[in-house]
Amino acid sequence: MTRRRARKRNLSSEQLLPPKAQQLFNPYAPIAALDPESLDLIHDASMRILEEIGLEILSQDALALYEQDGARVDWDQQKVYLDRDKVMQRIASVPSEFTLHAPSPERNRLIGRNAINFTTVASAPNSSDLEGGRRTGNFEDYCNFLRLAQSFDVIDFLSGYPVEPIDIPPDTRHLDASLAAFTLTDKAFSLYCLGGGRVMDGIQMTAIARGVDLETLKAEPSVNSVVNTNSPLRVDGPMLDGLIEMAQYGQPVIVTPFTLSGAMCPITLAGALAQQNAEALGVIALSQIVNPGAPMVYGGFTSNADMRSGAPAFGTPEYTRAAWASGQLARRYGIPFRSSNTNASNCVDAQAAWESQMSLWGAVMGHAQIIKHAAGWLEGGLCASFEKFIIDVDMLQMMRETLTPLKVDESTLALDAIREAGHGGHFFGTAHTLANYTTAFY
Repeated sequence: MTRRRARKRNLSSEQLLPPKAQQLFNPYAPIAALDPESLDLIHDASMRILEEIGLEILSQDALALYEQDGARVDWDQQKVYLDRDKVMQRIASVPSEFTLHAPSPERNRLIGRNAINFTTVASAPNSSDLEGGRRTGNFEDYCNFLRLAQSFDVIDFLSGYPVEPIDIPPDTRHLDASLAAFTLTDKAFSLYCLGGGRVMDGIQMTAIARGVDLETLKAEPSVNSVVNTNSPLRVDGPMLDGLIEMAQYGQPVIVTPFTLSGAMCPITLAGALAQQNAEALGVIALSQIVNPGAPMVYGGFTSNADMRSGAPAFGTPEYTRAAWASGQLARRYGIPFRSSNTNASNCVDAQAAWESQMSLWGAVMGHAQIIKHAAGWLEGGLCASFEKFIIDVDMLQMMRETLTPLKVDESTLALDAIREAGHGGHFFGTAHTLANYTTAFY
């Protein structure tokens, strides 16, 4: 007991209660999976997809906006064909960076440059833990995931509903979920992009949570959403209607094609990336037709299917290389990039850990500014796991420490400690070790 108390007295209040984590930056150069010529070929192929094959757009309002901007629209087939010069002109107005404002200003986060932001798992229909087992998503578990997100500073903001609260009626679920997020956390939130009405409800609730009016909110992005294209080459109406509303109010949308090689896109990574790029840029262009300068994020989610079962595979070498390549594409267009921490394991085991680690390295070294599903993802996204959340948080905190630049100065070079230890001695008892041992390592 005496020894335990003595050790506790050695810790300062700052060490016992560390400050809230600040913005994380990646000091390392991104990994390039593509040489310049290959990058050009993928860009050209994606432009040919938009020009020659087109996108199926299941929203009359979106089709009208494309047509007003000069695109060729086949109203009978609900297809739009986009000229590459017009696409490049439109996406040029997307900001290369923006600040996502949170209800608590110290939780504001930069989206752009070499910033990194980790978010919670999102949209899982089931949840699990060792005591309760696997179960259908519910409001109690949803709120407990919010509490976990609030308790770990390495989680920068919320990524939609960590688990779907299916026991809440669908017509009011977005209201209950948003209210819980704004009362249980002080971090930025993510809406579901499911129609203009629900999006507008979320925008108004965000303004109330921040204590600002809608005009201020337009100038200060404060809530984000995701549009997943229905690959191949189709975009659903409710998501497009939600994107239009988000763009009008200057709120960022992460456009993320869900492209699985061999299933929803070509089995080759080059073809998969070309399709991903076409779908992402085609939808991002729409946001700039609505409101030039509206913040947007380029989402990369290309992976491969297990060709024996057809199931999604994640954390694979293909997923990692696609993340590096997607980061290159996003940087080519000057648009912030989103990737994910994923795995396809059905339980919290070694497979879940190594696939998540592969995914994280793909995202981090692809210089993703937003890493979604960073904590809690299991079963290829079908389950939000409390145990996996904790394991992921540990990996994220280790990743944060790994990305901390090495400090090299007279103190860290520690020549006095080397003199004190001498030849054949040890460093456990040197003054330098005793002064730093409580904080030296993660």
